[in-house]
Amino acid sequence: MKMKKKVAILAVVLVILGCFCLTGCGYNRQLIDTNWSFKWAVVQLGNGELLEGEVTSWRDFDDSDCVQFTMNGITYLTHYSNVILCSERP
Repeated sequence: MKMKKKVAILAVVLVILGCFCLTGCGYNRQLIDTNWSFKWAVVQLGNGELLEGEVTSWRDFDDSDCVQFTMNGITYLTHYSNVILCSERP
């Protein structure tokens, strides 16, 4: 009887933890990044100027808030707050 109770308690705890993690651990975020294709970007330069264009390549870095992308033949390295990456042209 004790073994069944322990297994039932463990199952309930795992279900609760699983639901909590699948919802982004309480935040509005994805646990698994599924969008790897960005074709358009809008970037704000240091002088406030906005540029937009077709993205030919991009890369993000683990443990960093920076993104590197190539647009119009120029490679930019910037903080995520300075760029909007889109899957299609808005």
